Amino acid sequence: MTDHKTGTRAEWLAARLELLKTEKELTRRSDEVARRRQALPWVRIDKKYRFETDEGSASLADLFRGRSQLLVYHFMFGPDYTAGCMTCSTIADGFNGSVVHLANHDVTLCAVSRAPFAKLRAYKRRMGWTFPWASSFGGDFNSDLSVSFTEEQQRRGGIEYNFRREPA
Repeated sequence: MTDHKTGTRAEWLAARLELLKTEKELTRRSDEVARRRQALPWVRIDKKYRFETDEGSASLADLFRGRSQLLVYHFMFGPDYTAGCMTCSTIADGFNGSVVHLANHDVTLCAVSRAPFAKLRAYKRRMGWTFPWASSFGGDFNSDLSVSFTEEQQRRGGIEYNFRREPA
């Protein structure tokens, strides 16, 4: 049994109003962080990446599907995995509904994973998902973007992750 404070309605309301101030501050701070993220300079990618998709072989430009922006979700599903990452899968459960709204704002959402496309397609079907999902299997897209590392790199240490060099 949990030991939790019980109070009057007036005490609850006073505490709730105080918490609301903090929540509003957090929202304003989050909006500012989002504005700064959106203002980051873009980086041109000239490397010719290839992906496998429901439509066949695709370039990075093809993943945009004619829209001006591409939102890539790096879905953890490695070549040796039997299923997608549990947390990624939970997040992806909301993608089907999001892709339509994003498309109306000139944004394509596409998940990218390192597993062979046949595995992704089977898992996608099993989960009932319809959002775009591309395989980068055999390419270096994920490692170039510092979201994937070999076991040897991890053992050796000193990988670049989350935009900084991790200690060896």
